[in-house]
Amino acid sequence: QVQLVESGGGLVQAGGSLRLSCAASGRTFNMLYAMGWFRQAPGKEREFVAAISWDGGSIYYADSVKGRFTISRGNAKNTVYLQMNMLKAEDTAVYYCAADGALQTVVRGTVGYWAQGTQVTVSS
Repeated sequence: QVQLVESGGGLVQAGGSLRLSCAASGRTFNMLYAMGWFRQAPGKEREFVAAISWDGGSIYYADSVKGRFTISRGNAKNTVYLQMNMLKAEDTAVYYCAADGALQTVVRGTVGYWAQGTQVTVSS
């Protein structure tokens, strides 16, 4: 079993920044996973935010976050970060880290592994 552990959520004013972190542990069997971020606001469906390939060579963003959010991989195996700048009230949501063997699977959200979610609240 693979576990994803997130950190970094919180409360921030509009225009501010936050960085989310996610690390995979457990029975990863030395695999390198594609990883990504999704979010779910109250009363809305979970939506794709960003994804990155196992080697960092391919990156995708939702249109709503392009130019404001940056996804990157950490030096440690199977870690990923989401740097969120110029935050808006509409970015308020529970953010979920996701991982899978294939990048397109992460982009589609049909992944094998999800983190527990971390709340990001942006006050206007």
